[in-house]
Amino acid sequence: MSNDGHSVKVNLLGREHQFACPPGQEQALLDAAQHLNESVEHMRQRSAVRNDDKALLMAALNLCHELLEAKSQLTEQQQMQSQLCSKLTSALETTS
Repeated sequence: MSNDGHSVKVNLLGREHQFACPPGQEQALLDAAQHLNESVEHMRQRSAVRNDDKALLMAALNLCHELLEAKSQLTEQQQMQSQLCSKLTSALETTS
């Protein structure tokens, strides 16, 4: 644990774990743990997996997939926004 933060106890899969956390980020860590627990439970409901480790891995993979999809969509939106700004700039220059 670093000197920059302190430890926060979170509940994951019914077990308490302690993690280092920067000051001011405690609620974000607790929210992330809750989201992970919900994702694991969702994996268990969607499949026959009852093993905690396998359900946790499946949830982690699913969350990573969602993150990569969101990043891809963000990049696409940024490119579209940049193109629109260029068109707008060009249109404004031709009307001046």
